[in-house]
Amino acid sequence: MNINKIAVIGGGTMGNGITHVFAAKGFNVFLCETSEELYAKALKTITGNLDRQIKKNIITDEDKVSSLSRINKIIGVEKIPADVDLVIEAIYENKEAKIHIFKTLDKIVKPDSIFASNTSSISVTELSSVARADKFIGMHFMNPVPVMKLVEIIRGYSTSDETFSMIKDLSIKLDKEPVEVFDYPGFISNRILMPMINEAIFALMEGVASKEDIDTVMKLGMNHPMGPLTLADFIGLDVCLAIMEVLYNGFNDPKYRPCPLLKKMVAAGKLGRKSGEGFFKY
Repeated sequence: MNINKIAVIGGGTMGNGITHVFAAKGFNVFLCETSEELYAKALKTITGNLDRQIKKNIITDEDKVSSLSRINKIIGVEKIPADVDLVIEAIYENKEAKIHIFKTLDKIVKPDSIFASNTSSISVTELSSVARADKFIGMHFMNPVPVMKLVEIIRGYSTSDETFSMIKDLSIKLDKEPVEVFDYPGFISNRILMPMINEAIFALMEGVASKEDIDTVMKLGMNHPMGPLTLADFIGLDVCLAIMEVLYNGFNDPKYRPCPLLKKMVAAGKLGRKSGEGFFKY
């Protein structure tokens, strides 16, 4: 099967980035949102990011026009075309919500289509248990998707070799670097990254150093492009907490216990950049 038509479920930070990349590489993309307003917001973000690429001489004005022409509006999951070759779910990190989407789509989309989730931590095996397990895979892009080269390809327990090979080849066509990962909590990226961020929050809570100095140590001492607290704000503190809870519950190991300060900030609505305030103000 050739993969030509892609459905992306969710037009948020990850979904609009995934749509952008596929459309720019010549694929027909059906971007699905729950309302006209959310779709318009996603398309505005994609357009702005294409304009940024034009300013950097990465693409031309003609490239922008052709990319946007390949993006198709879908309002409501039930309206996804039956003949799409690949579905990529990119909604928020909630297992029940993701499972509901895949159950719905399993009755709509042709049987030989591949289902993929952009989940950053939820078990691909659990998600695949409700729909075509052999054709189900994790496709974890990094943020911002148009810039970052890595794609973690996560094999569920029943993911077939054929499905894996097709998604690996597809990732290469997108000029991404695919890495094979087996289905354990947090995969590779977040199993390593999130405990580091969580430990930085513990250090702040315990008064080891100021938030600015914690970030400075990691930037200047470890050559990280941004400090862990700034990065947490960029990711979203609610997302960080959700991933830490997946790690904590998945491994049943106290070393993954979410920092109480992280939990308190999420409860207070201080989620980082998207709320205007996290560890820093924006």
